[in-house]
Amino acid sequence: MLYAIWIEDVADSLPRRLKVREAHLSRLRGFVTEGKVKMAGPFPKVAGEDPTKTGFAGGLIVADFESAEAAEQWLKEDPYYAEGVFKSYQIQPYIKVLPAD
Repeated sequence: MLYAIWIEDVADSLPRRLKVREAHLSRLRGFVTEGKVKMAGPFPKVAGEDPTKTGFAGGLIVADFESAEAAEQWLKEDPYYAEGVFKSYQIQPYIKVLPAD
């Protein structure tokens, strides 16, 4: 089943994000290769600005997991989680309607 993981960053998360960004992206790319990730990306703090300068507010991942518990375990193994980037997160079942595949 698909789960949406809505993440809120800690204040001033940018240095923490940049420190482990490549490890985080590498891990996500592996999950993409497995066909699990349907959508993933960050929320910039300021619309229209370069977020590598202004920072990030959080992110969203929609991916296929066996359960909400499996999604949470996967998230807790992410380099951003270990680095303390995340202030909070919510995990919800998600049903994709459009676009149809």
